This record gives sequence, structure tokens and C-alpha cells, in this order.
Amino acid sequence: MKALVIHGKEDIRWEDREVPVPGAGEVRLRVNYVGICGSDLHYYFHGANGEYTIREPLAPGHELSGVVDLDPSGRLAPGTPVTVHPARYGPEVPGLEDRPHLRPGGDYFGSAAADPHRQGGASEFLLVEERMIRVLPESLPLERAALAEPLAVAIHAVNLAEGVAGKRVLVIGAGPIGLLVVAAAKQAGAAVIGASDVREEPLERAKALGATETALVGRDAIDDESFDVVFECSGVAVALTQAVRAARRAGTVVQVGMLPNADIGVNLAPMLAKELTIRGAFRFSTEIDDAVRMLAFSDALDSVISHVLPAADAVAAFELARDSSASAKVLLAL
Repeated sequence: MKALVIHGKEDIRWEDREVPVPGAGEVRLRVNYVGICGSDLHYYFHGANGEYTIREPLAPGHELSGVVDLDPSGRLAPGTPVTVHPARYGPEVPGLEDRPHLRPGGDYFGSAAADPHRQGGASEFLLVEERMIRVLPESLPLERAALAEPLAVAIHAVNLAEGVAGKRVLVIGAGPIGLLVVAAAKQAGAAVIGASDVREEPLERAKALGATETALVGRDAIDDESFDVVFECSGVAVALTQAVRAARRAGTVVQVGMLPNADIGVNLAPMLAKELTIRGAFRFSTEIDDAVRMLAFSDALDSVISHVLPAADAVAAFELARDSSASAKVLLAL
């Protein structure tokens, strides 16, 4: 079979690997689509994602869809369309019963955090544990289903705000995750959804998904204390400062974008006088099931997918995916 493998900084290869044989409790999938995520971009362009450096060849990809190829148990028929919850959780920890994704010791598809690395889904065939599989409704095309994992991240972030219905919501950073947060906030009943970005093109995409107000960074001002809930999706320090300023008194800021693993300059002083709640958002727990249902009943999120390229053209795909003016979500077709 063919697999897409990152060997180091800007070194990605479409190479041959052995077709894996499923063991007990495993199912072999024929992967159709894999989305390029921000972490994949970091692994390719920098050879590392935050503190996690590539130490061995790594197949990227945790946003995927495909069909069952072989289920030794016979429970899933060949050709069954599926997506995958890409996490394996660590041992149970008191106090985290409802948040298994926060347990230490787990791993995630396409991650260099573990040693050996947890290989990702960018290969023609992939072994997954049966419990990780989510069978897709007939109404959900495989291409759109590749959005299930990032949409689950967005739904989880909106859930952490503990209610956005009827509220004014701001999404800072209109990349793929920001766009999906816009869609999730709309689905959850937000009254007003603002979006800000450094480029015009992402803001136009946000409008198509339900943003009612937009602000171009450097041109349009965002008034202080003008939003009930702010989702920071860019992972840029100055954007977190803006989020704190934009949130109303007793409001909520949810940090969705991955901040750098370093000391950064952020002005949190307004947080005190406004008694803000600032919450970090990390992946998701069960929200992938909500994401599958949401994707099945609406084709509106098709607009988040801007390009589909063959996995053999990965270099071009990764270059395109990091240009937010030219692309939103880029999928690899395997």
C-alpha cells in the first residue's frame, strides 16, 4: 500500500508500506480522505508541533473518512462508510470521569507526542480499534465526513462556554477551526456571531456559515466589552489580548487556538476587573457523535472544504493549506 510519511522538516514522501493485518479488536479501513490540520502543517514545515519533535517517520492525519475493508469479527461489513474518533485515552483519573480526553498517557492519530509515534491516517489502509469507529449515516458523503473530527473540536469549544443561545459571540481567527466554531455557535443558537481575521477571504467564508459581523484586523476596530463569549481560534498572543478586551464583564473567553509552548506577551489585566472566565479547549470527548449528526443533516459545511488534492501531491497540498487567503480546509484523497 501507499502511505504519506513525514521524515523531517519539509521532507514528506508518498512511499510503500506493508498492508497491515488486523489483530483482536481491530478493523482495517480503506481510507478515502484525510484533512490537513494545523498540527500536520507544523510537523511538515517545522519538523515539530510545539514541544513534540518528529523522531521517526510519521504518517500524519487524524481527520479522516473511509470504508471498512476487513473486520475479522464480522460485525462491520466491507464497504461500510465510517469516520474515526482518533484518541486512545490514558488510565482513569479521579475527577476526570467526564473528561477522558484530559487523562495523561493517551495518544492521538498522527502525533509525535508518544514514543514510538502514533501513526496517522494518511495511508491507503489503516488499522483502528473497533470502539474508535463511527458508522456514517447514508446521507453523509465521505468527503464531508472528513470534517467530523475538527467539527467535534469546535462543538466541544462551544460546549465549554456553557450556553451561547441568545448571546453575542465573537470568533477570532476564521481558519478552518474558526469557521467550524462559527457553524457550531449558530447551531447552538447564538444571536449574533462576529468574526475577525487578518485576511478578507476567511471573513467571506465566515459570513457564508452564519457570521453576521466581521472585522478585518488592522482596519476594523472591535469595541471593548462588546461580546458575551469570545472564541480565540488563531493561537496568536495578540489575539488573546484582543479576546480579553472584547469580552463583556462576567463574560467568557474560550482559548481554542494552540498557543506556542513559550512565554508570550499577553495583557490579561482587564480579566480581573471584569471577572472573566477564561477556559482552555483541548480536543473533545464524545462530541464527534454530535458532529456526525450535524454533518449528516446539512450540506452547509461543504463550503469549509476548499480543495481536494491527491495524496501524491502532498507538497502542493501542504503549501496550499497554510495559505488562508487561498484555502480553508484542504483534504487529501487517497
